[in-house]
Amino acid sequence: MSLLDILNISVRFGGVHALEEVSLNLNQGEILGLIGPNGAGKTTMLRVITGVVQPNHGEIDLEGEMLNNLSIPARVRKGLGFAQQLVRPFREMTLAENVALAAGAEQTKHPWRSMFRVDRREALRESLKWLAMVGIENAADSYPNAVPLGYLKRMEVARVLALRPRMLLLDEPLAGLNQVEATAFADILVELNSQGQTILLIEHNLAEVRRICSRLVVLDNGRKLAEGSPETVLKQPAVLEAYIGQGTVHAEN
Repeated sequence: MSLLDILNISVRFGGVHALEEVSLNLNQGEILGLIGPNGAGKTTMLRVITGVVQPNHGEIDLEGEMLNNLSIPARVRKGLGFAQQLVRPFREMTLAENVALAAGAEQTKHPWRSMFRVDRREALRESLKWLAMVGIENAADSYPNAVPLGYLKRMEVARVLALRPRMLLLDEPLAGLNQVEATAFADILVELNSQGQTILLIEHNLAEVRRICSRLVVLDNGRKLAEGSPETVLKQPAVLEAYIGQGTVHAEN
């Protein structure tokens, strides 16, 4: 069943077509990989979905409800959870406190309120649950400057999970990780998905994309180039040519 439908989205920045008539859908319960070489329009698409970028043409529908005119906070309350590639934690707060800030429906409406609450114990207890789901509950009391990048990436996902999203939108969550760390993090995404979490994933690590995604959509120069199962898509000559031009085709092996 389709959860999110992207219909004929076009985005222009000046005279540059970042996206041109791109359509795709995200089905309930799947891990969809949105891939393509650098500059293909992948991050722009995520920004359109979340409301950061307004399209020049096209429609974003969540189970038949158009989201185009909704603000970013309103889209979050509808169930869109976006984890950015560059993690920006509150560095004077522990990992648990960072996640606690996002925990609970009220914090999606008033994200700063929890910082001034006298009793934060409930939110902090809940934050431990989300940190455990991404495998870093042992670092709950650590500060961002004291943990490796992989932990910050996981904390970012925990922070989004605390908003109880209907879908996770992940922009290169494995970027900057070595292969051991990337595989471990990808396994966590598979586990979240097995528990019912729908995931849209932008990622350049094609080995992990091939392993964990049920379906791929490939963008190139702002247009949809291919769509289908990883095994089928990653063998298509047009897809190989797009990656060869960027020097990244080796990553699929």
